[in-house]
Amino acid sequence: MSVNDLRPGTTFIYEGNLFVVIEQSFSKSGRQQGKVSVKAKNLRTGSRVEITFTGGEKVEKAMIERKDMQYLYNDGTDAYLMDTDTYEQIQIPMTRLEWESKFLTDGLMIKMTEYDGEVLGISLPDKVELEVTEAEAAVKGDTTSGALKKAVVETGLDIMVPLFVNVGTRVIISTTDGKYSGRAQ
Repeated sequence: MSVNDLRPGTTFIYEGNLFVVIEQSFSKSGRQQGKVSVKAKNLRTGSRVEITFTGGEKVEKAMIERKDMQYLYNDGTDAYLMDTDTYEQIQIPMTRLEWESKFLTDGLMIKMTEYDGEVLGISLPDKVELEVTEAEAAVKGDTTSGALKKAVVETGLDIMVPLFVNVGTRVIISTTDGKYSGRAQ
């Protein structure tokens, strides 16, 4: 595909690495050929790079596959996922799921991304429901609007919650920033 067709979200292969476009811009000055600048994320390493192409250059388009999977458990080293259609199980090293592991509970439905049989990572739902296992006591008289206290949820994630949240309360947490979003019903 031509680099002129690169748009945010497009995946491509360049110099043997797999990238997804975050931002793209085109510039042209005078009689020179246009340049396409791309901010991209390496899907294997997670690093972000800026690549400048001459307009009209070609890169290979990468077809990324997304599968619905169910998180089963982790043994401290690997996370185990199951394809809900074929019941096939795969494992991913926990080192590749540092952020995601803070939200994973047994049975959680996620999307796994893979390229040509190589597992690249997982995508979590926008919000997850977790149980509070530790919470500071609310200080009497500390009733300023929006007062928060520290709490720990079942996965070990530390969060700030409103004063009314106690141990055993189920809360909804955003997986993008790890913040409290509300109390579960």
